[in-house]
Amino acid sequence: MTLTRTFATAGRVLSQIRHDPRTIGLLLVVPSLLIGLVAWIFVDTDVFSDIGPAMIALFPFIVMFLVTSIATLRERRSGTLERLLSMPLGKGDFILGYALAFGLLAVAQTAIAVSFAVWVCGLEIEGSIWLLFAVAVADALLGTALGLLASAFARTEFQVVQFMPLLVFPQILLGGIFIPTDQLPEGLEAISSWLPLTFAIDALQAVAADSETPEWIMAKILVIGAWIVGSIVLGSITLRRRTA
Repeated sequence: MTLTRTFATAGRVLSQIRHDPRTIGLLLVVPSLLIGLVAWIFVDTDVFSDIGPAMIALFPFIVMFLVTSIATLRERRSGTLERLLSMPLGKGDFILGYALAFGLLAVAQTAIAVSFAVWVCGLEIEGSIWLLFAVAVADALLGTALGLLASAFARTEFQVVQFMPLLVFPQILLGGIFIPTDQLPEGLEAISSWLPLTFAIDALQAVAADSETPEWIMAKILVIGAWIVGSIVLGSITLRRRTA
């Protein structure tokens, strides 16, 4: 595994996406539109101020998971991955290249989503906006990493969608969006405390309310980072050359 090959893979992926306006729109625009829709639904209430930080975590996470997993899977289905790996390109170069490319897109996506939520939708942030941005970037990168992991196991795009009930939906249900995690039944609260999206939602809500110290927030980001690294490593180990 070399940086040159990793950067070359990332450059190829970004070049492909640059010529796909629909993917660009899905990555950069749709999360902000969904956040705006939620803000509009609750325009005459205080609900958005309560759930807005969770929406910043939720929509970019889901979009990055779907786009990353499907794009990576298509490389295998088309035979591109097999041809690439017949050259001096390792699985680690491939996975890290994709992670780098979509990671850069995740940063751009997060900048747009956070800016839109705060300065267009009026989400009030009591803490540091930069700390909010850092947590949101980590959350989007988490979606990318889990998408890479799912693509390593899936054989078709439909199977990628089937991974959502396993990797995505439980985190949404138990992450504290619908009910605070400390009000969940004891068993579910224990499960929730291990899910990475829970850490992201907790950190974003804490920054918005300025209820925790920066050190507490950074500890949450480190846990999310550990999940990201673990997912990428496992994805590179289990990646198959072909879907069949």
